[in-house]
Amino acid sequence: MNMLLTLKRPFIWLSRIRYRCGYGVHSPFAFELITCLIYENAPYYAYQELAVEQKKLSAIRGKGWNKERRKVNRLLFRLVNRFQPCCMIDAGALSASSLYLQAGKADANYLFVSELSDFFLESDTPVDFLYLHKEKEPSFVEEVFNLCSTRTTWQSVFVLSGIHSSRAMQTLWKQFQDNERVGITFDLYDVGILFFDRCKIKQHYIVNF
Repeated sequence: MNMLLTLKRPFIWLSRIRYRCGYGVHSPFAFELITCLIYENAPYYAYQELAVEQKKLSAIRGKGWNKERRKVNRLLFRLVNRFQPCCMIDAGALSASSLYLQAGKADANYLFVSELSDFFLESDTPVDFLYLHKEKEPSFVEEVFNLCSTRTTWQSVFVLSGIHSSRAMQTLWKQFQDNERVGITFDLYDVGILFFDRCKIKQHYIVNF
């Protein structure tokens, strides 16, 4: 996390305070997701083990290898643990997120993609869960989203990192929200979450995460 964002974060948090704890949210699905998953504080059995593994990898790769915040990694774990995807795509720079994603569902088909040339799935394989975290390369983000969004089902969940990190990413986030395949979305500032169940009314929620 850069120093400017560190300094701005308290002001960002205060500017979004009215979106905390599901206030004003009437959708049962959205309210339950916000209160029981996004804000969940349960001490999952895996957290301690994952912290140990992350520390080991940091010693090998150097402290700068993992840029995700701990709460984002834990959110990824909870999302995967909740929705139990069969196929997961981890698209971006190699980081500790890989540990948390795979711990959420150890028997899932997991694919790490750092370049478009790494993307290989059988033609009939849907993308159940996508974590897209290469915000410094918006063109990569757009191409991976466009590729994976054609393989979604009503149960698919996409998580996009850095949605407010640049104007290009803000534009992409708005574009993805407006995509005809996308239903409910959540803006957590650090990440955005997109669902593809079009049976639910399409709405966009801001959450003070």
